Parts: sequence; structure tokens; C-alpha cells
Amino acid sequence: MNASKPVLLVTGFDAFGGEELNPSWEVCAALDGSELGGARVAALRLPCAFGVALDALDAGLAQHAPALVLCLGQAAGRADFSVERVAINVDDARLPDNLGACPVDAPVVAGGPAAYFSTLPIKAMVAALQGAGLPASVSQTAGTYVCNHVFYGLMHRLAARPGVRGGFMHLPLLPAQAARRPGPSLPLATQVEGVRVALAAAWAHTQDLRVAGGAEC
Repeated sequence: MNASKPVLLVTGFDAFGGEELNPSWEVCAALDGSELGGARVAALRLPCAFGVALDALDAGLAQHAPALVLCLGQAAGRADFSVERVAINVDDARLPDNLGACPVDAPVVAGGPAAYFSTLPIKAMVAALQGAGLPASVSQTAGTYVCNHVFYGLMHRLAARPGVRGGFMHLPLLPAQAARRPGPSLPLATQVEGVRVALAAAWAHTQDLRVAGGAEC
């Protein structure tokens, strides 16, 4: 592996909420060290906890100096690869994180902008996934838990790193999780392939597609 190649950083979370697995990290671990479009993929594991997740992200950004960052998270109840459009400056947890924190209506960054948009080509990523026969959509909300916290924190940091693009994508549960918690799921191999397809599209497209991808409500 050529260390001089640009780095595509993918991040995933520890398991949380009583789960033993988190698909976001399982996918990252599978992709770590692979090569894609002339770049190399590096994986970073984040604690599922407010604040310290951003400390770990800072360390990863400093270590890898990535050209592009795609953060991943688990979204129980979602059936597809959900490419997020926007991160909002709100932490509002419905359950404690892995360190017991449960912020309510707190800013991710005090005094920060109300929101940041992804700088990845979200519609090109969805089109690539759908073209590969995989379920995918643009999502209009990343929630207000640790996933949104990291998404907003990432974009706040990248605002000071011109040329580095970043964004977030939610993944469904794994079948082993869905067996205990009924709902939609996708096998790990499918999720790994989907993230590979989405990451390749993000890297290849510096301009997004001009196609409909909104929601009525």
C-alpha cells in the first residue's frame, strides 16, 4: 500500500443501546486498508459518546490528513443506505450515550452556525448505489444523537480545511441485530459493498448530479 496516496477516511461507532454490534464500525473494519480510485481507505473507530467522539475524530484527522471523510452510523428502522444532506447544531438525546451523557437542546458547537450541508455529492452517491441494485435515498435528517453530533462536528472542522470534503451516511441494522430487534436489515457483505460504491462515487464526483431527491414532508 502506497502511503503517498490520498486518504479516504471512513468512521464508524462502537455498539450502543445494548447492542453487541454496530454495522458502521463493522463496515469500516472491512474496508480499512483497501484501495479505491487511486486512494487508500483508512478506518477510524469513534466512541458512541458526545464530546469524546469529536476528540477521537480530531485525532484521526490529524493522523490521516484525509482528502475526503465519510462518517457512518447505525439507524434502526431505516431500510436503505441513507445519505445525509444536513447536520444541525443541536444535541438532544432520547437515551444516554455510552458514557451516560444525555444532553437536551444543547449546541454541538456553542456559537456555531445553525447547520452545515454535506460537501459530498449526495445525489451522485444515491444514484451509484441504486445503479448497483442497492436501496438508497437522500435523508433530510441525521437526528439529534451522536451521529448528528459527529456529522456537525466534522463539517465544522472541515470548514477550516479548504478542499477536504465530508459527509455522513446512515446504515440499516445487521440481520443479527434485527433478529433481536425486528426491523429492516441488510447483510454485512451488502453493507460493505454499498459503502464501497458510495465512497467511490463521492471520490469520483466533485460536482453533484442535478436530479430530484427531496421529500414532501
